[in-house]
Amino acid sequence: MIKTPILADEQARLDALYELGLLDTPSDARFDNITDEARRRFNVMLSSITLIDKDREWFKSRTGIETAQEGPRDISFCGHALAQKEIFVVEDTKKDPRFLDNPYVVGPPYIRFYAGVALHESLTNQPVGVFCIKDNKPRSFNEKDISDLLNFAKLAEKEINLKQPS
Repeated sequence: MIKTPILADEQARLDALYELGLLDTPSDARFDNITDEARRRFNVMLSSITLIDKDREWFKSRTGIETAQEGPRDISFCGHALAQKEIFVVEDTKKDPRFLDNPYVVGPPYIRFYAGVALHESLTNQPVGVFCIKDNKPRSFNEKDISDLLNFAKLAEKEINLKQPS
């Protein structure tokens, strides 16, 4: 397993994340509606809007199988996707050296497919999280799938950048 990379401008990224004020906040239907629709569209076990903190990934929204509210960043799939300029797709985790012995692959929830898109804070363009889908069986991902996932990510990114009244 290859641990997730830390970005070169990590402190600026974390500052942008904290400025959003979304970490450790209650569930919100505007996020849950997006992840639920994506889970249905792709027929996957899990869809999430994941915020990447210093040492953890925290799920602002997750629909599908029940999982913990957060997990370690260093073994997260989303930690890898955060560092990508484009969509990040792993069609079969057991064939990818970064993940074949990952605890989430060899144990619950037995992830075999992952696709994620980094979400950016609008003022600094820092990546702060990831919109992703996961499944427990390998899958291929075509151009229509890529386009649809990018559209869901745009919706999620728009929502994370909306300032809520205090």
